[in-house]
Amino acid sequence: MTFVHPNALCETQDVGEGTRVWAFAHVLPGAKIGRDCNICGGAFVESQVVLGDNVTVKNNVLLYNGVTCEDNVFLGPNVVFTNDMRPRAHQKLSGGALLSTMVCEGATLGAGVVVVCGTTIGRNAFVGAGAVVTRDVPAHAFIVGNPGVRKGWVCRCAAQLDENLTCPSCGAQHRLLSPTEGLTAR
Repeated sequence: MTFVHPNALCETQDVGEGTRVWAFAHVLPGAKIGRDCNICGGAFVESQVVLGDNVTVKNNVLLYNGVTCEDNVFLGPNVVFTNDMRPRAHQKLSGGALLSTMVCEGATLGAGVVVVCGTTIGRNAFVGAGAVVTRDVPAHAFIVGNPGVRKGWVCRCAAQLDENLTCPSCGAQHRLLSPTEGLTAR
């Protein structure tokens, strides 16, 4: 059963079973929300946003048109997505001029991350708190800083991998596809 808190404003009809929308969240008409999502207080989801299944949207996250999050994505508190590279108050752009952003399955964005539009964040990537994503993030990359840079690799379980690309937590082994593509599990 879907739950919408009485103090939330959920204007879309496209909400999956088991999703929860908490107080003071605002989901605009046309947004597509998958199953078992959790949209916390103060979050804003614009009309052309797509969230897969089991996506966590913590408090005060701002998701603007053109953002797609695949399944099992975690968006920490105060994550902000942009969608316009050249915003001006006097210039209203049509939806076709906005740049899309993709957050691939299993990715985590920590508290206060800013994502510049037109980027892709790879599968199971981990972007540390306060980072600014200005370019594509490879799969399994661990990104920190402003601008965000890769400081290592992470497992699907979120543990940082050792120099042999093995997870010290769950034992999973990975192999490098390329520095731009990232890792894959063996």
